[in-house]
Amino acid sequence: MNAKELMEAAVKVLDSKKARDIRVLRVGDLTILGEYFVIATGSSSTQVKMLADEVEYQLGQQGVKPHNVEGYKSENWIILDYTDVIVHVFHEETRDFYGLERLWADGEKVDISGLLTA
Repeated sequence: MNAKELMEAAVKVLDSKKARDIRVLRVGDLTILGEYFVIATGSSSTQVKMLADEVEYQLGQQGVKPHNVEGYKSENWIILDYTDVIVHVFHEETRDFYGLERLWADGEKVDISGLLTA
C-alpha cells in the first residue's frame, strides 16, 4: 500500500466512525517526518481512543501496522505513525490548542471530499 492509498484508507475509516473535521495535509516537500498528515477530531476522550483503535485495527486487517503509536494514556491526542502517513486524532480543545493546520500552513491541503460520505 503506497502513501496515498494508506492516507485514503485512514480517512475512510475515520469518516465511517464519525470523526469530525477530517483534514489532510501533504507535507512531504516540507519535512522528512512523512508525506501526509491526517488530522481528525473526536468529541470525547472515549471517541478519540475509539477512532485511533479503529484506524489501527482496519489498517492492520490490510497488513499495515504503525511504526509507532503515542498518546493513548492522555486520550487527548493520539498519533499513529505509519512512516509516510501520520494520523493525528485529537480531542477538540487539544486540536485547537496545538493548531497543526496553522503550524503546517505551508503544506498542501488535499481535497478528500470524494472520500467522505457526508
